[in-house]
Amino acid sequence: MKKISLFTKFTFHFSNVTLLILYLYPGSIFGWIIYGDFEKQPSITPDFVVSSNHFYAFLVLTILGIFSFEKNKIKILFIYLFSISIILEICHGVIPNRSFQYSDLFGNFLGVLLVFLVFNFNQYFKNQK
Repeated sequence: MKKISLFTKFTFHFSNVTLLILYLYPGSIFGWIIYGDFEKQPSITPDFVVSSNHFYAFLVLTILGIFSFEKNKIKILFIYLFSISIILEICHGVIPNRSFQYSDLFGNFLGVLLVFLVFNFNQYFKNQK
């Protein structure tokens, strides 16, 4: 069994708390830092079908989670990440200056799903050897 470093686990948990704060704050903290305006949301790349910011956030969080937990806890990690992506987006329906958007929800899902598929393909081919 591989040994998970304390730094890796700390990074995942810190990123998770940071995401929760950014997600639940009534306004855009990054918009305030970059533009001086809580109403303006900066975007890493243009949105297509899904929200790129949400995709990247959940992609990175899921990758950090993969490296932070033992193989037997990865299923719980994916259930948690899918669940939190739904719950946080539903919370946007009641938070001032936020709104529920399907493109954000699908961006969350796609970020988690992409890592989930790559991880499972990797595990499948490892087991075939």
